[in-house]
Amino acid sequence: MKQIIAIPMGDPAGVGPEITVRALNKAEIYDMCAPLVIGHTEVLKNAMKVTNTELAINEITDPSEGIYEFGTIDVISLNNLDMNSLQMGVVQAQCGQAAYQYIEKAVALAMEGKVASLATTPINKESLKAAKVPFIGHTEILAELTKSDDPLTMFEVRNMRVFFLTRHLSLKDACAAITKERVYDYLIRCDEALKKLGVEDRKIAVAGLNPHSGENGLFGREEVDEIAPGIQMAVEKGMDAVGPVPADSVFYHALNGRYSAVLSLYHDQGHIATKMTDFERTISVTNGLPFLRTSVDHGTAFDIAGKGIASSVSMEECIKLAAKYTKHFQTV
Repeated sequence: MKQIIAIPMGDPAGVGPEITVRALNKAEIYDMCAPLVIGHTEVLKNAMKVTNTELAINEITDPSEGIYEFGTIDVISLNNLDMNSLQMGVVQAQCGQAAYQYIEKAVALAMEGKVASLATTPINKESLKAAKVPFIGHTEILAELTKSDDPLTMFEVRNMRVFFLTRHLSLKDACAAITKERVYDYLIRCDEALKKLGVEDRKIAVAGLNPHSGENGLFGREEVDEIAPGIQMAVEKGMDAVGPVPADSVFYHALNGRYSAVLSLYHDQGHIATKMTDFERTISVTNGLPFLRTSVDHGTAFDIAGKGIASSVSMEECIKLAAKYTKHFQTV
């Protein structure tokens, strides 16, 4: 039996509904999994109109009622919007609240074992704030709803996986956060995450911070004082970890199979490498939750929402990656 993957529809005023219906208009998605949308039936119907997509909607109340066949979208509709006041491409409190509720419902189904994983669409930070939802994004929402401590983000694009030692910090604060203890802790967690995803060869390279990884202290001491000692601590625990490898080459080598994953030290270091490789096919995987979660790595695109021109490539890849890893996902 194919695994059921829940797809929270995202912000109703963004491109989430459009890329969802477009992705589910691909037969290969149904060959890999059983997709289930958590959202709003009328919004999905509007999305089909603007994208010239013709699919039947099967509105259900429980995942066990789904058809899960190409040509039909199974949806649990929360009917939590005033359609008369909904405006595409505009920050609205009702949309922030609705997007949060779609995620909340999907998480509840995953925690109950009724769906295997989540493939999430974009939400909007301003809309969440307008709705007084006390979180800035998916990761924070998922951490709270599942009571998970510090979920670990991984990007995957083609043959490259990238983890992040720090993410939403200023560059100055990110540099200050690079300690040998943190490097060691994250390497252990990265190895555990790869194991849960079914990756057997788990050679992880740590990116350097300074040019040429500091040239033994000539261009900075971080590699010598913090990064290399943290890697050594992990190696002594039996991990296959190497580095620091200069950041101008480590991602190229990972893409070509030398490493199973790279531990990026700060947000843009890893984001630039993955998105320059293939922007639309860069998918985010959240590790450290009781279930697997993948996500597109783009925003609500309010400037083009409702125009029927948003590409669904990223959403298709997001669902496919969830299907790929859900087969192997295990608790460590």
